[in-house]
Amino acid sequence: MERYQEGDYAAFEDLYGRFAPRLAAYFRRQLLLLGANEEDLVQDTFLQLHRSRHTYLPGRPVAPWIFAIARHAYLMDRRRRARRISPEVGERALERLGRESGEEALHLRLQLEAALGRIGPARRVALLLHDLWGWTFGEIGERLDIGEGASKLRASRGRADLRRILTESAEPEDDD
Repeated sequence: MERYQEGDYAAFEDLYGRFAPRLAAYFRRQLLLLGANEEDLVQDTFLQLHRSRHTYLPGRPVAPWIFAIARHAYLMDRRRRARRISPEVGERALERLGRESGEEALHLRLQLEAALGRIGPARRVALLLHDLWGWTFGEIGERLDIGEGASKLRASRGRADLRRILTESAEPEDDD
């Protein structure tokens, strides 16, 4: 990285060869529900790395720095996708989750989906936008035309509702 900062563009090729496969694997693990292309995110990461190369501190480990950039690229992509998600995309993501994670994961996902369905729509939307899609409370408030504090409250109450519903469904039934 230090060589690249000094203008050695062959060093960029070395970085790319060393980190691109690791980043692709990282993004594959993160993208189960998004349906995004990990190669696009690898490219975004290296673009941001290029733009931010002056912020790297020589002598420090480069991997954590690169993965911090990758996480930022992932979160930005997630936010972009959340703003334009459609119900059909969500249904395809559920099907993909069921295929890739096994029957038990699908069963748990369906339980979660049923529990989410029992939460009031205002709380459910705030909870999902924040906890699943990574929106800030300010962005949620703006989108729903409410204050930031109200969006925090809705998400918090939605989370409490979800916890209560899931706890109730996990309690064993009496066989008497």
